[in-house]
Amino acid sequence: MTWTTRQRSEQADLSAIVAGEGQNVVLLHGVGLRAEAWNAQIDSLATGYCVTAIDLPGHGNSARLENARSVSDYVDVIRRILPAKSLVVGHSFGAMIALELAWRHPDNIAGVAALNAIHKRGKEAAQAVNTRAQSLNSKTNGDPEPTLRRWFGDEETPARTACRKWLTDVDPAGYKSTYSVFAHSDGPTEAELKSICCPALFMTGGDEPNSTPAMSNSMAALAPLGRARIVPGAAHMMPMTHADAVIDALSDLARKVFS
Repeated sequence: MTWTTRQRSEQADLSAIVAGEGQNVVLLHGVGLRAEAWNAQIDSLATGYCVTAIDLPGHGNSARLENARSVSDYVDVIRRILPAKSLVVGHSFGAMIALELAWRHPDNIAGVAALNAIHKRGKEAAQAVNTRAQSLNSKTNGDPEPTLRRWFGDEETPARTACRKWLTDVDPAGYKSTYSVFAHSDGPTEAELKSICCPALFMTGGDEPNSTPAMSNSMAALAPLGRARIVPGAAHMMPMTHADAVIDALSDLARKVFS
């Protein structure tokens, strides 16, 4: 798989890759990445759906949010350009946004998929992300290697190389702001999950140490139409490293949602 830059369309203050025709599928990436992180899913899903892969605020070509304090600030911006009756798919921080869209704006969400989502972090994990957030500044991006090592290990791969470039090129202020919101959020509450009335997929990797299989299973049990799917051998960057498994799961969900 290649991770080359794609042409974008501009919608309000957001930039997005739009491909295909049909029912709407919206893809939301994680902190430090950009819409091209979904390249494999865009290519596959665009054969049957209209796919919109959004650059989150402060990432890719999208303007950053000033004074963002919560996931809700990102939800409010994305909601303005969200196509009607969309299947919304989020990865990591994008999953937080997707799930909040599902419970806050149910009339616009046909289905939701939360990939590598967090729910009730443990004390050690919460301390680790908050320490990383405090180490960031708004002027320069730090060494991406510790993050890449957590995501991919030490072996150099095309996906690892692409992520290095994205983490290096991302707007430092946008990255700090978004990561700080991510670090101080604990995922959806039990009440919020119970209020999601659309089909909901909670998917993560079997080797994911932070967005754990236990979290996905717990969230799926709380959502009325929730189900969990765990990908053996996958970790945090599952949409890139295990693209086929993600495509299969999203294609299956889309068929159910739009049938």
